[in-house]
Amino acid sequence: MATLTIDKRFGKVVGYNIQWYDGIKRHTIHLGGKRYNKATAKRLKEVVDILLYQNQNGIAIFDKATMQWVENAPENIKSKLAKAGLIAANTQWTCLQLWNTFLKQKTNAKLATVKSYRDSQKLFFEVFLPRESIEQITSDRLLAWRVSMLAVYAEASVATHIKNTKAVLNWAVRQDWIAKNPMNGIAVGSFRNRDKDRIVTMEEYALLLDSCPNQEWRTIIALARIGGLRCPSELQQLRWKDVDWEQNRFLVHSPKTERHANHATRLMPLFDELKVELQNHFSDNENEFVVQGHQKTDWNLSNPFQKILERAGLGKIACPFANMRRSRANEVVRRWGEAMEKLWIGHTADVMEKHYLCPLDTDFAVIIS
Repeated sequence: MATLTIDKRFGKVVGYNIQWYDGIKRHTIHLGGKRYNKATAKRLKEVVDILLYQNQNGIAIFDKATMQWVENAPENIKSKLAKAGLIAANTQWTCLQLWNTFLKQKTNAKLATVKSYRDSQKLFFEVFLPRESIEQITSDRLLAWRVSMLAVYAEASVATHIKNTKAVLNWAVRQDWIAKNPMNGIAVGSFRNRDKDRIVTMEEYALLLDSCPNQEWRTIIALARIGGLRCPSELQQLRWKDVDWEQNRFLVHSPKTERHANHATRLMPLFDELKVELQNHFSDNENEFVVQGHQKTDWNLSNPFQKILERAGLGKIACPFANMRRSRANEVVRRWGEAMEKLWIGHTADVMEKHYLCPLDTDFAVIIS
């Protein structure tokens, strides 16, 4: 018979242990983390008792409920049972099973995160076959894959795909699907890609506003260029109730940084150039969201924005919304300092220096003078 014990640290429950002795050695199945509760641990203990009885007496599982529970159990629990010799081990996990099972459990991940993983999965299967065993994923093959991607994609993009794949393989290690991560020792690479960085000047901003098809688009561009909001995540969540006209400020909800303490929101000033566009939009608006017209869309603003660029005579701007945010960050840090840039735009000094800081014409004008 197995025993169930509670694993506590500093008075808090951090997991459960199911233990038994088979006459030769003591076995332990540990359930750690927030995803397992006491009811799950008790049920697993009952399953272990049944499997022990089965193995000791050489009979098949006689309880259909137990059989179904084992079949539907998470893969890491199956792996623990297999490692303990209680069920047959599945030693032929395929690459397709690996990616699909990993993505299936990312239920709380943001859509952009899942999309990033799926993009990496697509590139992964350009080299690795979906049906081949994950045991065939070797360091040499992964390194060759990284080199081949660098010949086609920017280093920052390759770094993202390598990071994602490394996370997937680390997950496989935690599930006992593989003994170690074959990507250990392979450099992820740099996430910095400054080749597409540029400043959208205030003169260009004025041209963009004049080329907008309606006031909502003028507001979108003002929020990106003057407010420095992330697009689409922060624009998508902005509501009229977040705008405090009397205090001349508005509340920004930031999905990208909400996982960090005290970084779920930030207060932004209603800069004059932004306030006038918001007021014009608000005067004829009874909607909940500031940008209502895209709430039921996928927020792919690239194509309509490109048309605005063409009408403005500005040609193509790579990563336009990121560059408008970058432009405002540079203005804020120079005019109001790093502390205000961190409070208003939301960057640490290190992130600002590595990814956003750009030389402006005014910088050189100071040197010349």
